[in-house]
Amino acid sequence: MMKLTTSQIQRLSEKILNQWKKENLITFKSDEKVVLSTINESITAEFKMEDNLDREVMGMIDELQRQHGSEFQRHKMFPILKQKLAKERKIIL
Repeated sequence: MMKLTTSQIQRLSEKILNQWKKENLITFKSDEKVVLSTINESITAEFKMEDNLDREVMGMIDELQRQHGSEFQRHKMFPILKQKLAKERKIIL
């Protein structure tokens, strides 16, 4: 599940673009709307990548729990596995 709504991502994208313009960090070679759309798409893609990672980790945890039974502590293993997979795949969380 994405952690931000579509409208929150849109507002975040606008704030990023406005900050870049304010600090003269960006020069437009295309329409500003295209740049804003690209920022929005990039943020959305990153959240989707993390969602996919979360689902994969949950699947791994389900399998580990089936193997180890009731002594397995899901809440402790989730962040450990997520960090490990993220590091292996060079995903910044």
